[in-house]
Amino acid sequence: MLNEKRVVVVLPAYNAEATLLSTYNEIPMNVVDDVVLVDDNSTDQTVQLAKQLGIFTIVHPENRGYGGNQKTCYQAALDRGADIVVMLHPDYQYTPKLITAMASMIAEGEFDVVLASRILGMGALAGGMPVYKYIANRFLTLVQNILVGHKLSEYHTGYRAWSKKTLESLPLLNNSDDFVFDNQMLAQAIYQGFRIGEISCPTRYFPEASSINFKRSVIYGLGVLLNSVRFRLQRMGLQNYAIFSSSQTAKLTPKTTTK
Repeated sequence: MLNEKRVVVVLPAYNAEATLLSTYNEIPMNVVDDVVLVDDNSTDQTVQLAKQLGIFTIVHPENRGYGGNQKTCYQAALDRGADIVVMLHPDYQYTPKLITAMASMIAEGEFDVVLASRILGMGALAGGMPVYKYIANRFLTLVQNILVGHKLSEYHTGYRAWSKKTLESLPLLNNSDDFVFDNQMLAQAIYQGFRIGEISCPTRYFPEASSINFKRSVIYGLGVLLNSVRFRLQRMGLQNYAIFSSSQTAKLTPKTTTK
């Protein structure tokens, strides 16, 4: 707990057996009140290991996609009384040691959203990010900064912290169940005027770390561009899209308030 705010870490998992223990062992449990793992129908022993570690675990009976997994993660965290939710991949690509710093930036009331950026500093390429992904990241970020009228070092990190207020305000259920969910969620936060902070984060690329292939990366990139164009059209009053429209919202609502 930080500043009387309950901190919950969510782990969207798919075949994370090889890296889950390393990830979990570095979570700072002195400030984290709860850990939730959502398994997206893994074919390995992720669920069994999570339960052995005492992690509250939800299992999807069928694969719902990366975005669908996150929807369950955030709903579960809110149901379990979260005031701050940190989304951490259990593939050990991002260091869990930054959880305290990220959650503190929200707990102290300075930000509503905090991103762990691989681009700030020299962490991305030094950590093994493929050159084509680095170039694509920089290009997409430049274009998106222009179209949404914001300034971030990257929009594509999978390591993020969110305030309860933000999660309850965004129409997340209107978003894709695929990888572009991340980008839609961030664009929604910008559209609604939430304060976004960034922190430099080292990253690791290795065989066991999850990473989408070139084809899926292209599909994701096109989705990011489409999302950014839609943001601009909505802001200009030329179109009305469900992911940005308050009149068409489908929001997460906590089923309980138990802490």
